[in-house]
Amino acid sequence: MDYSAKISVFGGRKVGEELYAETVEIGRMMAKENWLVFCGGGPGVMEAISKGVKEGGGTCIGILKGTSLKEGNKYLTLPIKTGLGVARNAILAYNCDAAVAIDGQYGTLSEIAYALQLNKPVIGYKSWSVPKIESVKTPTLVIKRLKKILSSNE
Repeated sequence: MDYSAKISVFGGRKVGEELYAETVEIGRMMAKENWLVFCGGGPGVMEAISKGVKEGGGTCIGILKGTSLKEGNKYLTLPIKTGLGVARNAILAYNCDAAVAIDGQYGTLSEIAYALQLNKPVIGYKSWSVPKIESVKTPTLVIKRLKKILSSNE
């Protein structure tokens, strides 16, 4: 399958109901754009984005920390075990055209840092306030901003 872009989604393992639902919606919209989506593959934001992508008919690849496929959430199209622990965060940054950070703790912050070090654009949604990250306030704006970034990279 030919995808129009590769997007990594960074985010935390613990997430409230409202943010979970918003992240599912972001995933659905990403699938409609025919974007290949990468995430860490676990619970929380990662599960929500995987669920949305699946519901939208898209593909979501989970880059897992460990060596067991059981750590991947049930919505992933393809879980990839790495055995790298948090070092797998670099893989998420390397494999995207742009990234979205949703909520999250220090693992998300490290993913943001890798992406910025690689000069990858990062959109923030209810996440860290970091220089060079544009924060947006709605799921629709996440997609609109990504589309603008991707079109300027062509």
